[in-house]
Amino acid sequence: MDFIVVIPARYGSTRFPGKPLAIIHGKPMIQHVVERSVEAGATRVIVATDDERIAKVVGSFGAEVCMTSNTHESGTTRIAEVITINDIDDDTIVINVQGDEPFIPSGNIQQVAQNLHDNQDIPMATLAYPIEDVNDIFNSNVVKVLSDKRKRAMYFSRAPIPFDRDAFAGSGVVAQNADIAELASVYLRHIGIYGYRAGFINQYASLAPSQLEKTESLEQLRVLWHGYDIHVDVANHAPPHGVDTPEDLERLNRSDI
Repeated sequence: MDFIVVIPARYGSTRFPGKPLAIIHGKPMIQHVVERSVEAGATRVIVATDDERIAKVVGSFGAEVCMTSNTHESGTTRIAEVITINDIDDDTIVINVQGDEPFIPSGNIQQVAQNLHDNQDIPMATLAYPIEDVNDIFNSNVVKVLSDKRKRAMYFSRAPIPFDRDAFAGSGVVAQNADIAELASVYLRHIGIYGYRAGFINQYASLAPSQLEKTESLEQLRVLWHGYDIHVDVANHAPPHGVDTPEDLERLNRSDI
């Protein structure tokens, strides 16, 4: 099974400008992401950026860079440009690994690629993981996902879905008798890794944005709105949280990861 990894990386960030170049244990964050992608067995790893500073650093450790437009609203449309520039075949499996996931398990990358390979009728795949902190169910920064018995996504939301009428008080506070072990079997947090076939990425870029996508600020809802399936599997390896703020960076540099 062959697959490539494309890592969208932009310099601008409201909460953390220059994040891809932040140093973690002596290396820029983007280098950690590239190394995890190589470990996963990708036949090609491309960093997609619109910033010369990122391109220079990536080039310094020998990774491939593709310069893209600075007008992209999402990583997926940035990857669509990479596919066009590099004339990547429509059947190629492309994994979108977030540039702020320096310690994503390489096994998770492999898992998404394998799921796409094994499900030829599905154009897109992603991962989820059981929520272990009940407060995350109500945390809008933690995206929840529901899937059916065939592992097809039903919906993604920042809201607590499904809403457990008996376990949750009307104020959105978890009732005292809520059993997190039981809830964890129902509530899954979405992990921001995507796999697609290259031809579908170009198709995605041509689809009109949906109101659901705009309301939730979740680009994957465009896929569901237009009637396409997304395969959702429970990750084989617990993913660490990504780096969203300078405080997250400090925590990682204090850790033994």
